[in-house]
Amino acid sequence: MPSPNTRVVTAHVPIPLADKIDQMADRLERSRGWILKQALSAWVAQEEERDRLTREALADVDAGQVISHQAVQAWADSLGTDNPLPVPR
Repeated sequence: MPSPNTRVVTAHVPIPLADKIDQMADRLERSRGWILKQALSAWVAQEEERDRLTREALADVDAGQVISHQAVQAWADSLGTDNPLPVPR
């Protein structure tokens, strides 16, 4: 019986992906549901972190904390030379 704190979510996935999930479940001796919960949890955490970093970057832009394109280009152009510039800050 499912836990009252869970909800069934269904999705159609390509057969090769479903087969890989089944193979992983067999190899790890876990259920298909466990594999999917692990994968979905990791993806959601990754997307939440990406969103956090984007908001942080936009806040820096709003606060004027940016590096000019010219400074970044000069630094990039100096890479691989005998005198690379320090990373612009």
